[in-house]
Amino acid sequence: MRQVIYYSLMLLLGFFWFRYGQKLLRQGPRDENDELAKGPLGPVGLLMSTGIACALFFFMMRGLIRREIPCVGKGCQSQLYTLAANAADYWANMFFLLWMVLGLGYAVYVTLRIWLRP
Repeated sequence: MRQVIYYSLMLLLGFFWFRYGQKLLRQGPRDENDELAKGPLGPVGLLMSTGIACALFFFMMRGLIRREIPCVGKGCQSQLYTLAANAADYWANMFFLLWMVLGLGYAVYVTLRIWLRP
């Protein structure tokens, strides 16, 4: 039951993140106060989000190739999940990494689309 709630909340968060990005993209070059529209990330946030997304993508690819992934979280104490022994925990951590990469990548995409408007 806990996994169902976890994945449902992750999907709900992704849906609201997508709707927020689409609202910013539909807004146009200026907001209601006639100021230039700003993206969800600033210049430093864009660089940090890009770096974090690339690092998480690397860890995700390494986990897929090696078929083992370290536990994500405080309660694990650097436990290593393998696909053969701990399939459910392995895929839960892979899903979390994928979700973070997609969320950060979408934030970078929306910010660049807003900055590069004609």
